Amino acid sequence: MGPHTSEVEREIIDMINRETRAWDTQDTELLISVFHPDMVWPWPRTAQSHDPIDWVIEWGKYDYKRWKRLWQDLFDNYRLVHNHRTIQRIAVSREGDGGFAVVDIDTLWVDEEGNKDHWKGRVCKVYTKIGSEWKLIMHTGVLDYSILK
Repeated sequence: MGPHTSEVEREIIDMINRETRAWDTQDTELLISVFHPDMVWPWPRTAQSHDPIDWVIEWGKYDYKRWKRLWQDLFDNYRLVHNHRTIQRIAVSREGDGGFAVVDIDTLWVDEEGNKDHWKGRVCKVYTKIGSEWKLIMHTGVLDYSILK
């Protein structure tokens, strides 16, 4: 983001960076601290499933204990090889109380047997402001848009 980045855009960038730190350090507490209590996270079946008719919601609405256990399971069973994230766009509502970020990610996890879980493509992170705090309320799964170019 450039020199004309608004305060709200900087706050959203801070949220993205906080989430990235959580992945990088496998800190479940930090990770789940970014989620709104009404968070939902739909996932495409594949990175090429651009039509949401094929998407799924595997974990249901955010639940502190369940989501912490599931993310901890990932961290316990996979080693993070790399986690590259590039912010492509941030949009903020006129009121400054909602926004989204388009982020390209390339995150590679590998388990003890060499099985890979590769998150590579573009995501949309939707944020809402509650009082003075931003929370992630919706997040799309990773999609590969290179096939559409």
